[in-house]
Amino acid sequence: MTLRSVVKTRSKLPDVGTTIFTVIGQLSAQHNAINLSQGAPNFACDPKLVAGVTRAMSEGHNQYAPMTGLRALKARIAQKIADLYGARYDEESEVLVTASASEGIYSAISGLVHPGDEVIYFEPSFDSYAPIVRLQGATPVAIKLTVPEFTVNWDEVRAAITPRTRMIIVNTPHNPSGKVFSAEDLQQLAQITRNTDIVILSDEVYEHVVFDGQPHHGMATHPQLAERSVIISSFGKTYHVTGWRVGYCVAPAALMDEICKVHQFLMFSADTPMQHAFVEHMNDPQTWLALPAFYQRKRDLLQTLLAESPFRLLPSQGSFFLLADYRHFSEESDSEMVKRLIVDHGVATIPLSAFYTDGTDNKLIRLSFAKDEATLRAGAEALCRVKPR
Repeated sequence: MTLRSVVKTRSKLPDVGTTIFTVIGQLSAQHNAINLSQGAPNFACDPKLVAGVTRAMSEGHNQYAPMTGLRALKARIAQKIADLYGARYDEESEVLVTASASEGIYSAISGLVHPGDEVIYFEPSFDSYAPIVRLQGATPVAIKLTVPEFTVNWDEVRAAITPRTRMIIVNTPHNPSGKVFSAEDLQQLAQITRNTDIVILSDEVYEHVVFDGQPHHGMATHPQLAERSVIISSFGKTYHVTGWRVGYCVAPAALMDEICKVHQFLMFSADTPMQHAFVEHMNDPQTWLALPAFYQRKRDLLQTLLAESPFRLLPSQGSFFLLADYRHFSEESDSEMVKRLIVDHGVATIPLSAFYTDGTDNKLIRLSFAKDEATLRAGAEALCRVKPR
């Protein structure tokens, strides 16, 4: 029996319902579709990580960790950032271990954005940014990236800034396009925010997945931006354990203090056994330094396998994703195309329109190559059978 509530409710997100990701997931399960849709690996993590978690549990590390995270893990994070990017964060006051990167994003926006503020972000975008901003009583201001290059028009950003602009959210490497920020992008962002109180929230969960020998131009590489930035990263993405839900953020102490005020009441602390395992795993820098080559091989394999398909692939400079263009052979909407691929060809992808608040349809679909070789080959074979319509 389904209970009927006698309580009248007033939604804070009245226009948010079941997302396209849930719809795609349900349809994919119904048709047993090959999963090129989800940005989560389908291959095993390093067995040493599992052993580390098991050992931590056996040794009794099953109660709350310190609110901001294990000191040893925060020290490892700070050292990694110093080694890679030259920025030094105090492990006590400027590093926070979070219960997923998503929790870090929520805590940062909730702690630093107030009712009446405006937050600039770029579309297509990860789907949580705008709703989290709205939950604070603030206004999300979307600026569309150019298509098909997916670059930022910095003149549009300048024009969008008002006295109410409190935050700019950036994402590099970018989900869903695979675009990465350049040094020039950082210069433009620094120039725009100079002498303002604008905070940069930088979603860098794919920081270690940058291809073709290019560096990751994160906010920590630019001293002026680092002073006003909250940087979010993900152990799940780095170590192929997205279900463990552990991430971290770094920020200057004054910003971090406000973020921690939210974090302590939202989660208090991230999972303790996982933190102990990550402390041990981070002793070996190759656990992240090897990732660019690892994922580039997957990107290159999928590109090669799809060379004979009807789709035109856009460049991917980083992340887990490739975009595929089909406008030259079909007038279907991207949602219709994705549903046809599931029902008729047994392969699941994601429509790019799902990453726009207004449903902009550029006739592009997103493919994930964070999969084992068998899945990539089977998915590509299915996509190569697609006929023009």
